[in-house]
Amino acid sequence: MKLTGAQALIKSLEMEGVEVMFGLPGGAILPVYDPLIDSSIRHILVRHEQGAGHMAEGYAHATGRPGVAMVTSGPAATNIVTPIADAYMDSIPLVVITGQVPYAVIGTDAFQECDTVGITMPITKHNWLVTDAQDIPRIIREAFHVATTGRPGPVLVDFPKDIANQMMEWEWPEGVDLPGYKPNLKGHPKQIKDAAKLIGESHRPVIYAGGGILKARAAEALRELAEATGIPVVTTLMARGAFPDSHELALGMPGMHGNYTAITAMQKSDLLIALGARFDDRVTGKVDSFAPDAKIIHVDVDPAELGKVRRPDVPIVGDCKNVIERITVAVKADQAKHEWPDLSDWRATVKGWQVEHPLFYDQPEGGPLKPQFVIEKLRELAPDDTILASGVGQHQMWASQHWRFEHPYTWVNSGGLGTMGFSVPAAIGAKVGCPEKTVWAVDGDGCFQMTAQELVTAAAEKIPVKIAILNNAYLGMVRQWQELFYEERYSEVYLSPDLPDYVMWAEAMGCAGFRVETPEDVIPTIEKANAINDRPVVIDFRTDYREKVYPMVPAGASNSDVIIGPEADTRGGR
Repeated sequence: MKLTGAQALIKSLEMEGVEVMFGLPGGAILPVYDPLIDSSIRHILVRHEQGAGHMAEGYAHATGRPGVAMVTSGPAATNIVTPIADAYMDSIPLVVITGQVPYAVIGTDAFQECDTVGITMPITKHNWLVTDAQDIPRIIREAFHVATTGRPGPVLVDFPKDIANQMMEWEWPEGVDLPGYKPNLKGHPKQIKDAAKLIGESHRPVIYAGGGILKARAAEALRELAEATGIPVVTTLMARGAFPDSHELALGMPGMHGNYTAITAMQKSDLLIALGARFDDRVTGKVDSFAPDAKIIHVDVDPAELGKVRRPDVPIVGDCKNVIERITVAVKADQAKHEWPDLSDWRATVKGWQVEHPLFYDQPEGGPLKPQFVIEKLRELAPDDTILASGVGQHQMWASQHWRFEHPYTWVNSGGLGTMGFSVPAAIGAKVGCPEKTVWAVDGDGCFQMTAQELVTAAAEKIPVKIAILNNAYLGMVRQWQELFYEERYSEVYLSPDLPDYVMWAEAMGCAGFRVETPEDVIPTIEKANAINDRPVVIDFRTDYREKVYPMVPAGASNSDVIIGPEADTRGGR
């Protein structure tokens, strides 16, 4: 069967089971958009290419399936670089197709030409420049295989315009042959046995669960291991939902803005069982003083992560789900042979910290609206399996702290890259992937202004996401740092509470818009928003600009120097 390269590309995507893609056409990719008319693939037309990438990320976060985005060459390709870098940092499976000028004129500075392959090489697992239409099915099959296996991540296929018009003989490859790419998924049997032995010797162990738990679909395996051992579990920003917050062993989020118990339990532990976590600087604080007495079991599918920050006593390369299940088997076998240490004192100590140092804020009756109060009311009034997306900044930390996560794959956020503007398009992508679920996005006024135009996409495509703007009229996290560490010298952080008018802007984009200024109006307005399911909803919550995120570990400080709240704040330490 003879096809054009463009037809072969669309057919290859169909063969990979692609149901939806996000994109924006332009000159170089135009030939590919023609066969898309006859395809079963749903195309979501975005208003900016960055939106296409973040929507594809949100789709992948929520579904576990690879997100697909397609844009044209030059500035379109550079616009989608940010989502690609974001996906690379957070291990999100993404397949990005970019148009390119005709192959014969590459390197001549042709109109809308840029070296997309070169630009994205450091932020993709792999990328391909298609030079022959006959290679298209093989390349697309390889792209999806690389994006979704081992440590997931983004890949890119650069597609010259003349290759799209070239004829080829259709043939779908039976398999993938990549001799240099063989992820180790099983984990070494001796190391798994050693891990079980080390767990059985510890008296103050903590399971340090990272985003790799979710990428490996290992939430159930994690719970079984925790319950088999009685070991408390911390869930990083990228792992929220991997372990239910209501579980008696759940400690919540550690790190720079984690809760006191999660931070301190890691510091005082004698064993950290790191599962799909990468010892990120936001978790460790000052590395030299991080969990000083702890031995380390480190499980990760990416061997480059083992020993990168902290040398493990038992390194295990493998898929988290597979390895955790085998560690649990080994643990149960070891428990049957001899008596294990009693962890009841350790758990009682941890529980004492939870009672003594809970997350705290004060919402005075009739007083200024606190952002934490808004988050808690959003959660109370939302269905149990609601998906929550967030932007980046103070509102992201409050969302992670005060939302109760009971299910995996219900938290969509930008962790490693910390991309402002992520929330709105990512929420749209998540809703496309899970249309039966309620999707709320918590955004800041700074973040919202970066990508709010994608609500036009949501309105046009009838994707009823719900957006809560925590509007404090500032770049809040930057203001917090300037207040604490720059002697209150507020340089270029004021945004204005009234410019733009978010209600009018929402309505202009085809959304329902509301404004809330008092605590008394929070619940009634959320209830109104929850009742609207035929279009997107935006609520402008006017929140207290003076509120800061606590606890806080100052940058470069030890986790032992955590500032619990403003009463302990001495601008940089305690």
